[in-house]
Amino acid sequence: MARLLETEAELRNAAFALLGRREYSRAEMEQKLGRRCENAELLRQVLDQFVADGYQSDERFAHVFTRSRFGSGYGAMRIRQELRQKGLGPELIEQALEDESPDSYQQALECCQRRFGDQPPADPKEYARRMRFLVNRGFSFDDAKRAIKCEGSE
Repeated sequence: MARLLETEAELRNAAFALLGRREYSRAEMEQKLGRRCENAELLRQVLDQFVADGYQSDERFAHVFTRSRFGSGYGAMRIRQELRQKGLGPELIEQALEDESPDSYQQALECCQRRFGDQPPADPKEYARRMRFLVNRGFSFDDAKRAIKCEGSE
């Protein structure tokens, strides 16, 4: 188990170490650092200072995370759910999705082609498999259906 963080300097160093690797939401940082810090008030003060100094920003985290997930072939519904799990509010989530959102149908089509190639599904079982894949990736049923139907025609 990691050593307990007892002073402000130790907390700041641990927070910098986290943010040095990737962006984190405030809720994620509270969770990670809270396991190692028994003084909740000190943790809150340090995180408030990080926000005030611009080291941590939920808005920046939302945009970076959203851009990354869209780039990895995930749809808006999945990204929305993941951002909620990371402790972000609905307004911030919707703003990030609106700012970063590509054409969802085109993205579903590209994702389907990368995974399954240009051939249309051979049978209903394969069609269902592709549909499950796209819906689980966070695409709407309609976008997934259109992407599967238009796969081989482009």
